[in-house]
Amino acid sequence: MSALQLIRKRLLGLLVVVLGVSVITFTVSHLIPGDPARLIAGEKATEEIVQNIRVQLGLDQPLHIQYFSYLKNLLSGDLGTSIRTTQPVLDDLAAFFPATLELAIVALLFASVVGIPLGVLSAVYKDKPLDHFVRLISVTGISTPAFWLGLGVILVFYGKLGMLPGGGRIGEGLAPQLNATGFYLIDTLLEGNFSGFISALKHIALPAFTLGFVHLGVVARQIRSSMLEQLQEDYIRTAKASGASKWSIIFKQALPNALIPSVTVIGLALGDLLYGAVLTETVFAWPGMGAYVVNSIQALDFPAVMGFAIVVSFAYVIVNLIVDLVYMLIDPRISGVN
Repeated sequence: MSALQLIRKRLLGLLVVVLGVSVITFTVSHLIPGDPARLIAGEKATEEIVQNIRVQLGLDQPLHIQYFSYLKNLLSGDLGTSIRTTQPVLDDLAAFFPATLELAIVALLFASVVGIPLGVLSAVYKDKPLDHFVRLISVTGISTPAFWLGLGVILVFYGKLGMLPGGGRIGEGLAPQLNATGFYLIDTLLEGNFSGFISALKHIALPAFTLGFVHLGVVARQIRSSMLEQLQEDYIRTAKASGASKWSIIFKQALPNALIPSVTVIGLALGDLLYGAVLTETVFAWPGMGAYVVNSIQALDFPAVMGFAIVVSFAYVIVNLIVDLVYMLIDPRISGVN
């Protein structure tokens, strides 16, 4: 399959995914007990006022009419207007997306930088104490709830040790002025605001660790499995016979080949992290899309909840496409596979 064919296939799949997500989120959000019009009007509002709000929001229409109206707007790039903020959902998400993406990228870097060496060591020292220790970390990471881990690290590093902030994104008065990229770690450096950079780094440390810890286990296990396969290949035995050093063989020959199948796991982890940020952002009061959608759920803000699901699903498919293209680039043999 050529790169162009792959792109066409993924873009077609994108339409299917967005349509499916819109149907599911629309149906589920409207099945949640509660009346957003009543929430907006207040408990003391008359039924006439509440009904007028329902008409303004289109909530008086049959469910299928509401969905097709939403779908029509969606195809034109309109995610609707937030009931809670009264702003276009797309504008709200655009404002919160950089914070979530920055957190997800830092979490992914942490999971990769720590998980890859752990996976290599686990494979090299198979069935030895170090291997058992790495596997214990992997299982612990995969099975630990993010909200529990988040509360735990806040208690230790903020409450007991006072080493790191327990919430927020940056210290007061240190936020970058230009906001060129939306990433505080980058924007503070671009402005030469090193105090802001250190503050942003400290604020992102605990949520990134919490969010990335689960995927650290996944990456470590994937690298271990791939390394064990590579270490049994003929070219490794040939390299050993030629007198190459053990670690030279591992890092220069075995690891690059082991990373090829791991690209998919690491790449798709970014999409998982965007969804997984919801709980983490809530625990750490991180001002991203996760906190935005939680507040929207509490307010029965249907357009905001659906907009979040569609944007993240869109990002997930795009990440999937990029991963496939990178896979084809580093391993051209799959370009001929249908």
